[in-house]
Amino acid sequence: MAEKKKKAPRRSTMGKAAQRMVLGGMPQEEEELLQSPMRMALQSFVHDKIAMAGVICFVVIFLCCIILPFFYPINLYYQDVTQANVAPGFGMIKVPSALQGNAQDISVGSTFSVGLDKDGTVYEWGTLPNDKLRSIPSSEETGRLIMVSAGLDHVLAANEEGQVFTWGNNRMGLEQVPMQLEMGGTPIKQLEAGYQISLALTEEGKLYSWGSQYLLNISVPDEVQGSIAKVAQSTNMVMALTEDGRIVPLVSGSSSAYVNIPEEIQGDVVDFDLSDESGAAVTSDGRIHTWGNNINGTCNVPQELQGRAVSISGGRYHYTVILDDGTAASWGDNTHGQASAPAMDAPVSQVDAGYYATYAIDENGNVSSWGLDGYLMGTDNLGRDIFRRLLVGGRMTMTVGAIAVVISTFIGILVGGISGYKGGKVDNILMRLTEIVSSVPFLPFCIILSSILGNSISETQRIILIMVILGVLSWPGIARLVRGSVLAEREQEFVTAAKALGVKEFGIIFRHIVPNIITVIIVNATLDFATCMLTESSLSFIGFGVAEPNATWGNMLNGAQSGQVIENYWWRWLFPSVVLGLCTISINCIGDGLRDAIDPKSKER
Repeated sequence: MAEKKKKAPRRSTMGKAAQRMVLGGMPQEEEELLQSPMRMALQSFVHDKIAMAGVICFVVIFLCCIILPFFYPINLYYQDVTQANVAPGFGMIKVPSALQGNAQDISVGSTFSVGLDKDGTVYEWGTLPNDKLRSIPSSEETGRLIMVSAGLDHVLAANEEGQVFTWGNNRMGLEQVPMQLEMGGTPIKQLEAGYQISLALTEEGKLYSWGSQYLLNISVPDEVQGSIAKVAQSTNMVMALTEDGRIVPLVSGSSSAYVNIPEEIQGDVVDFDLSDESGAAVTSDGRIHTWGNNINGTCNVPQELQGRAVSISGGRYHYTVILDDGTAASWGDNTHGQASAPAMDAPVSQVDAGYYATYAIDENGNVSSWGLDGYLMGTDNLGRDIFRRLLVGGRMTMTVGAIAVVISTFIGILVGGISGYKGGKVDNILMRLTEIVSSVPFLPFCIILSSILGNSISETQRIILIMVILGVLSWPGIARLVRGSVLAEREQEFVTAAKALGVKEFGIIFRHIVPNIITVIIVNATLDFATCMLTESSLSFIGFGVAEPNATWGNMLNGAQSGQVIENYWWRWLFPSVVLGLCTISINCIGDGLRDAIDPKSKER
C-alpha cells in the first residue's frame, strides 16, 4: 500500500494587518485616526518646542512669584536711604584674608566695611557708595593708624599721635576736621563716623563734632564736656556716657522715646549704644536695659543674656553683646541674619554692629562676620530690595491680568453667544454696542478717570478699578470671535436635536454650543492675558496704574526713566523689563502653540 504523502501545512493568506485586526489589534494609521481630537491637539502641542519652552518659562516665573515671597517676605512700607542704589552682588561681609589673624579694629558702614590690622594697614570691602572711598591716605601721610570708623559714605581714622584723617564723602563739612584734631597731640579714645556727621572723643573726655548740622544739632553741656567716657550715635540721636555712669543726650529737640532713659540705671552704666530708634545699656551687674521704640524687637532682650553682658554694640535695628564667657550674642531684626551670631573658636575681644552687619574679633585677631552680605538684584532709590519687589510685583501684575481676562472672557462669551445664536435685531444691537466699546480709547480713558478720582479712593479700590476697567473694555475682541463660532455651530444637527427636545435657548448656547468652541476661547484668553499684563504695566509705568508702595513690574520701571538711572543704575530697569518681556513672550508662545495644535491648518495660513 502506497504510503500516503503528508500534506504540507497550509500557509495563511491573511495579511499581517488582518491578523492584527483578528487578534483585536488595529493598524497604527487607523489607531491614530481614531484618537480623540483633544488627545491629538495635546500631542501636537507637546511636540511644539517653542510652545513647551514658553510653558516652562512661564511656569518657572509664576511659581517663583507665588512661592518665593513666603521665603523672602517684604514690608511694602520699608524704606532705607542708607541702602539706596546698591549694585547687585554679594561679599559685603567677606573679610579680606590678609586681615584674618591680624585684625586690630573693624567698623561697619552702610554697604561697606573698613578694617585695620596690627601694622596700621587699612582694608576696605563691600559695595562702596562712592569712588572717593578708594582714596585711602598713604601710610606716609598718616603714620601708624590705631583705629578706624565707617559711616554712611565716609571713613575716619586716627594715629598714635592723635591726628584724625577722613576720606570719602567731602560734602556737608565732613572733610573739615577740627584744627585740634588735625594737629594731634591728644590721644584719641573713640571715633564715630555717622550718617552725616563725624565724632571724635579724646582721652581727656572731650568730644569734637563736625559735618551737617541740619539733621543733628549736637550740643555738649559744659558739665559733660571733659568727662565723657563713650559716645554713641545713630541717624536720629547722639548720646554720651559720662565717667560717673550717666547717659546724657547731646541733641536738642529730640523725641521723648529716645531721651526717656530709665532713671534707675543712671550712675550705674558701664557701656551703652544706640540703634536707629532705641537705646540699650549694660549696668555693672551685667544686666541689659533698653528704652525707646521697640522696632523689630530691638527692646526684646533674651532673658538668658541678663546678668552676663560685658559690652554692647548697636546696629540699625539690632544689638550684639559680649558675654562674660567671651561669646557674642545678638537680637533684634534678623532679616539679613544680622541677629544670628555664630559660635566662635576663641573668646571675643571686640564687636562692631553697624547698619545690617556685625563683626567680632577674637583674642587671636581672627574675624567672624554675619548679617547683610549683599543683594541679588541690587536696590532701588529708596533702598528696597529689587529681587523681593520683583517677586511681589509679578504676583500683582499677573493677578491683575488674570482677573481682567476672566471678566472680559465672561462678558465676551455672554454677548457673543447671545448675538451669534439669536441673530437679527439682537445681533445688530449687540454688535453695535461692541463697536462702541471697542472705539473707546483705553489709555486716555484710564488717565482721565485716574485724574478725576485722584486720592479719593484707597489703593485697594484703585487696583480693583484697574482690573474692572481692563476687563470691561477688553471683551469686544472675544465677543466677535465667539459670535462667529456660534453662527457656524448653531446650524449643526445637535443644536436641532436640542431644540426638538425642548432645551431652552440659554441651555443650548452655554451647555451645548459654547463647550464645542471652548478651545478657541482658551486660545484667545491666553493671548489676552499677555495683553492685559502689558496694559497694566503700561498704566503703572506712566503713573496711572497701581501706585507705590505696592509693587508691580510697571511701576518698578516707572522709577527708572531718567538718563542717570539708565546709565548708572542699570539693574533698576534691566531685571523688571527682562522678566516682564519673558513672561509676555512665553504667554504668547503658549497661545500660538495652542492655536496651532487646535487648528493645524493655521500653520499653512
